[in-house]
Amino acid sequence: MVGQAQSAWPGQCDSSSRDGGPELAPEWLSSTSVGEPWFGIYLPQLRMSFDRILERTLTAEAAGFDSVWLMDHFTAPAAPEVDTFEGFTVATALAARTSTIRVGHLVLCDPFRHPVLLAKMAATLDVISGGRLELGIGWGSVPAELETYGFGPEPPATRAAKLRETLEILELMFAGETFDYHGVHYELRRAIGRPVPQQTRVPVHIGGGGPKLTMPLVEEFADWWNCPGYALPRIDELRPRAGAARISTQHPIGLAAGGGTRDEVIATAHRRFGSWGGVIAGTAGEVGAALADEVSRGVEGFVLQFSDFGTPETIQRFMTDVAPAVRAATG
Repeated sequence: MVGQAQSAWPGQCDSSSRDGGPELAPEWLSSTSVGEPWFGIYLPQLRMSFDRILERTLTAEAAGFDSVWLMDHFTAPAAPEVDTFEGFTVATALAARTSTIRVGHLVLCDPFRHPVLLAKMAATLDVISGGRLELGIGWGSVPAELETYGFGPEPPATRAAKLRETLEILELMFAGETFDYHGVHYELRRAIGRPVPQQTRVPVHIGGGGPKLTMPLVEEFADWWNCPGYALPRIDELRPRAGAARISTQHPIGLAAGGGTRDEVIATAHRRFGSWGGVIAGTAGEVGAALADEVSRGVEGFVLQFSDFGTPETIQRFMTDVAPAVRAATG
């Protein structure tokens, strides 16, 4: 994804059909009372050395970003020849070198890890990070990748059913008590999850817009529904299916330093990320107004992929020139 346009947001695990997204925030989000929005930076771990990922994470933490988000793929979907660091290993390394920024994935691919292993990894990371894990998970968006590495083929309905069982097992493992589990795909006897996470509840994020397979899981298990750019035009239709889950959105962001670079930044953002949907590009005022419009309609979190891949200057500019206006929208 870094350095070239992609056909999908890496890590998004919903195989439903996509609609084209708007250039700026459209007029369809439901109005609800929301808290102060949070901001996450998306740093998919490819075409960047770990030192650069760490540098940008530390810059984001110092600037005031609330969270950093990674992808979960064995290879980049459109660039298999590119080095791609394993997602949970990178998350653990970042957690060990930071102190306040929260760490998550958009999203973990459920087929890659047995539910018990995932529970142990998640609880361990939450404990050693001091309770900073955000658990984003989905049922697998790239069938070719699953088949290549021996996890398929399985139809979407089967993968979604397995994710349901994973989410049920996670809750039981996080409780720290002995339990039995009898599912269609997994069976556990006298299992126990220790340590338990440091957080009373690890926030669960489920992304996508599929009404038949994804949204029922959001309604039953998610603390956050992450609405990707391609699903934004259907958010009014899908929102009732999310139950009590709060809303975050994903956006590629092109942030111009001033009017003189505006047209170039907009063109670059659309060239690199236009196929994702949900591109927001322009000056700080324009980007802030677009995100504030979503806040006024019920969105409480933003995961942002910058079109220049998150240079320190852009990270700081966003938190100084954009974030205050967006947060003021809750007043």
